[in-house]
Amino acid sequence: QVQLVESGGGLVQPGGSLRLSCAASGFTFRLYTMNWYRQAPGKERELVAVITATSGYTKYADSVKDRFTISRDNAKNTVYLQMNSLKPEDTAVYHCNAIVQRIGYWGQGTQVTVSS
Repeated sequence: QVQLVESGGGLVQPGGSLRLSCAASGFTFRLYTMNWYRQAPGKERELVAVITATSGYTKYADSVKDRFTISRDNAKNTVYLQMNSLKPEDTAVYHCNAIVQRIGYWGQGTQVTVSS
């Protein structure tokens, strides 16, 4: 079955960096677009970054553009989110997502807290 497992979250000071990973299994990873979402307490879930399957085209929310970078390693079935210049407003649970055969799958999420 499809599984997505995130890791790499934690507590970081403003201006710091983190790299999130999402290990995928149960589907042909290289054929699917992968997404990172986040949800902060009391806020709507936000699409943060997207990376397509074949061309590796990327797209970012305006709130993270020029600070976050999404990438993928198809040999490792893993998608990454490099987060630089972190701000307190980046605090959220970050989830990876894939839509496989019209079904949306989510990981359990990883908490990112940006605080001094």
